[in-house]
Amino acid sequence: MSHPSPWFESPDDAARRLAEHGYLADPATATTAYLAGALEKPLLVEGPAGVGKTELAKAVARVTGAELVRLQCYEGLDEARALYEWNYKKQLLRIQATGEQSWEQTHDDIFTEEFLLTRPLLTAIRREQPTVLLVDEVDKTDVEVEGLLLEVLSDFQVTIPELGTVEAVRRPYVVLTSNATRELSEAVKRRCLYLHLEYPDAEREREIVTGQVPDLDTRVAEQLVAAVGRLRDLDLKKSPSIAESVDWARTLVALEIGELDEKAIADTLGVVLKHASDQDKAVRELKLRS
Repeated sequence: MSHPSPWFESPDDAARRLAEHGYLADPATATTAYLAGALEKPLLVEGPAGVGKTELAKAVARVTGAELVRLQCYEGLDEARALYEWNYKKQLLRIQATGEQSWEQTHDDIFTEEFLLTRPLLTAIRREQPTVLLVDEVDKTDVEVEGLLLEVLSDFQVTIPELGTVEAVRRPYVVLTSNATRELSEAVKRRCLYLHLEYPDAEREREIVTGQVPDLDTRVAEQLVAAVGRLRDLDLKKSPSIAESVDWARTLVALEIGELDEKAIADTLGVVLKHASDQDKAVRELKLRS
């Protein structure tokens, strides 16, 4: 690549700059974030929902001033939604307007840039400025989309039959996230650097929460982190994410709660647990009183 790397100079540089923008990376995360840029390899981040996988990609974009291009994966996602499709309505209008000209002329007229709808993968490949491509929740897609991703991530080029091959001028910084609801193919994993994220330990989570909510009392912060840890130990439908810990901290500051006792937890549980069955279980198991 002819461009200087816009990413990180070292793992320490990654850790420092990410922290300055509110993302506290442990040594493994900082090292892998640095290597993804230095080696120009996609980074696969796996772990339960709410541990900061998506936020890592957003933080890299914020830190480096890169544009974030996001492909949100879901069941039934196809090439047209991930890569590109033609604007058929506009093409039809052009065909009607051209009248009598030959099909060859019409074909050359309607299969041009003007009628191309670029989706996230093609958008990221074509950008000349630094770009972070986030392929979010890749485990929710079908195997066919994995094949498409393999094709794109191996060569960073896309062939559009009507227009030819589009090759990346500047490789994007690629982050794939997975909640591990299904096993990804070995071929995809082979092409990626791998990072497994878990919920942070109590000390790191306290740092994250107080970094985001500096008005939170130190003692309440410790009580909050302990309470979140107890909730995550329960067999819940959806454990509290780090973002929900931060939301809870903001709630406690807004309500001027100076002691996170059982009543305060029960009163504000809806900020961190979004399923009625989880709230019932928490109240029962932790013997909370409202």
